[in-house]
Amino acid sequence: MAPKLRDPSLLKKDVCYINGQWVAAKSGKTFEVHDPSTGQLIATAPEFDIEDTERAIEAAEKAFQSFRHQTGRARSKLLRRWYDLVMENADDLAALITWENGKPLADAKGEVVYAANFLEWFSEEAPRIYGDTIPSSVPGNRVWTIKEPVGVCGLITPWNFPAAMITRKIGPALAVGCTVVCKAPGETPFTSLALAELAHRAGIPKGVVNILTALNNTPEVGEVLTTHRTIRKVSFTGSTNVGKLLMRQCSSTLKKLSLELGGNAPFIVFDDADIDAAVAGAIASKFRSSGQTCVCANRIFVQAGVYDEFARRFAAKVRDEFRVGNGFEQGVTHGPLIHDRAVAKVEAHVRDAEQKGATVVVGGHRIPELGKHFFQPTVITGVTPEMAMFSEETFGPVAGLFKFETEEEVIKMANATDVGLAGYFFSRDVQRVYRVAEHLEVGMVGVNTGLISDPAAPFGGVKESGFGREGSLYGVSEYQITKMVTFGGMGQPLQGSS
Repeated sequence: MAPKLRDPSLLKKDVCYINGQWVAAKSGKTFEVHDPSTGQLIATAPEFDIEDTERAIEAAEKAFQSFRHQTGRARSKLLRRWYDLVMENADDLAALITWENGKPLADAKGEVVYAANFLEWFSEEAPRIYGDTIPSSVPGNRVWTIKEPVGVCGLITPWNFPAAMITRKIGPALAVGCTVVCKAPGETPFTSLALAELAHRAGIPKGVVNILTALNNTPEVGEVLTTHRTIRKVSFTGSTNVGKLLMRQCSSTLKKLSLELGGNAPFIVFDDADIDAAVAGAIASKFRSSGQTCVCANRIFVQAGVYDEFARRFAAKVRDEFRVGNGFEQGVTHGPLIHDRAVAKVEAHVRDAEQKGATVVVGGHRIPELGKHFFQPTVITGVTPEMAMFSEETFGPVAGLFKFETEEEVIKMANATDVGLAGYFFSRDVQRVYRVAEHLEVGMVGVNTGLISDPAAPFGGVKESGFGREGSLYGVSEYQITKMVTFGGMGQPLQGSS
């Protein structure tokens, strides 16, 4: 079903936002975007290429020369106006997200608020960009630092949060005075373009925000953003393999770089946990957006003393309280996966676990009567480290439950992965809380909660989950350089008055 937008002009077909104008690809080429729930065509978007991308970079470079000198207060007001417009158009933005991403409308509305909050947060940071005065070890010298915008930024965002991942990157960039060229995800371009329209209405100067789309040309567009000498900073959210490729490309010009890559989040339930709270936390963490988030619980470890009880309660909630369907339908809690490849990977993980001795207690199959992208929310018990879901990120609605005996054992299993984005655990032992939080090799830890995302909190990972932080006051520094100034000749003694 096609949603009816209150403001139909927010659906931008066949054009991208470059230098304050809506333009088509110079080649005239477009690609189709389909509703993952129904498979029906939503609209077409421009297939930008190298020349189009270079045009956007030139616009951003020209705009940077003046935008960098705006006051922090002026940039703050622009971001705040953008925030206000996002909130005023929240229903339309949510409808676009559900239409092209598939997540239930209630989840989409939550994402819009989350996305807007990044604009609000960084609007409040913009006037508070401070340097430091440093005592010099050289007599007569004075040392201070200046925080300056790094320059034109290339941003590459994913499809699973088509609004929030845009604002989480653009917000801090604009707050400090950078300009941006953002490659929107080919699966979900229309949310990004709607945000660009609202940025335009907010009065953000032309060339400051440029948003382009591509599907088949994604590799070549990405290479331009990572190798062009005008681009001084690249921020990417996506898979670890693609992140490694982009990092190699960025090395040619030594760009400032931040990467938020794949995860394999452990979710640990200790014997002393509040089981009801742990079940609720696991449901929220594992099945948010049908398991298609990088911080979803991927391996659920439950201590032997409470394993059976946890598994029973957890499976009952999935079996009795979930409803899969089109995200626009009333009462639907979980929508489709994004495409065929996602469904195939989820199914492969389930079949692998079954073949190696695990038991599917809920779900485990496709739902062809709903559409080709639907898969049942699934709970599997008796999962072991030999199974694929231990070492690979499922990125779908499959919860595998591992049993463990000791704290030492589970910490070793939790850390037995090359990535380290998020981790969660439930315990009422205060000493254990500190101990486990410090021993988990991840960038973010949730203690007695399954939800950790917050504009005020630094988001990012360690190991092959990447580096850099988004959100929070730390997110600002990712778009800045620190310039040091030493001023000599200040050591003359004061002269007495005559």
